[in-house]
Amino acid sequence: MKFAPIYDPSERKPSPKPVQVDLRKAFGAGTVVWAIAAVVFGVLLMCGFDGVKTDFVICICGTVIGIVLLIWEFFDRWDYRRLGA
Repeated sequence: MKFAPIYDPSERKPSPKPVQVDLRKAFGAGTVVWAIAAVVFGVLLMCGFDGVKTDFVICICGTVIGIVLLIWEFFDRWDYRRLGA
């Protein structure tokens, strides 16, 4: 183990460049998963399973948060997408 990079910054390896990611894909996939889970728990709730009310509400909240994140990404990250393309 070398201690030189700890106390001497000139000995450090150069940092890698940040990876460009498409947040629309990540937020969209998560939102779709939450929406599918909400549909499943909604069907179970309509079939009479009262123990899934909390799970249904959590899935609805996850879907709403995902939609809000997609809206945020659309309006606030246009410059990042323009530079990454």
